[in-house]
Amino acid sequence: MKIALLNEFSQAPKNDLIFKTLKDTVTPLGHTVFNAAMSKPLQDNDVPEAYTKDNPRLTYLHLGIQAALLLNAKAVDFIIAGCGTGQGALMSLNAYPGVVCGYCIEPADAYLYLQINNGNALSIPFAKGFGWGAEVNLHNIFQSAFSSPSGLGYPKERKESQNKNAELLLDVKGRIAKPLLTALADLDPAMVKEAMTPNFLNCFYAGYQDEAIKQYVDQVVAS
Repeated sequence: MKIALLNEFSQAPKNDLIFKTLKDTVTPLGHTVFNAAMSKPLQDNDVPEAYTKDNPRLTYLHLGIQAALLLNAKAVDFIIAGCGTGQGALMSLNAYPGVVCGYCIEPADAYLYLQINNGNALSIPFAKGFGWGAEVNLHNIFQSAFSSPSGLGYPKERKESQNKNAELLLDVKGRIAKPLLTALADLDPAMVKEAMTPNFLNCFYAGYQDEAIKQYVDQVVAS
């Protein structure tokens, strides 16, 4: 499985810790990880002048754009996202077709979400409750999420109905939402452009499988 990490500006100082914990936990399980997140904390005050083209101020709104492109293009199989509370990233990711994001604060959340809901993204609070031993909790979350196949059901005898509902949810989102590229075309072009960070693009181009989405990303980058 290919897993990408996404986080916004307020949690950039923790990116190294979060990514290292993710990588150290899931690589031995046979998974590949990408750091597609905002990873350069600012040394100056949080003012517009402190940001650059290669290090824009990403918010949870940008994370939804990035996750939707990565998942719908099949550049990755799963997204670990986060902001201060995890709520903004959760709402942003779930706004898009092809993305089913759960909320996770402890290992049981990760395990039950993957086995029952069988989605493709998790949103984690990287500030709220992120205290002493936070990396231990993260390790246990990642271990619970990725140490066994998803969609096995909990309780196991409910596997068939739970998998059916998970598939139906994806179908419902596809029917009631605009097609991804149509939806993105209706967004503020500047916001979409800001989401095309070097970390994101490295992850996207390393594994995309949808040529139409790749062409769209090319056009945004070139604009």
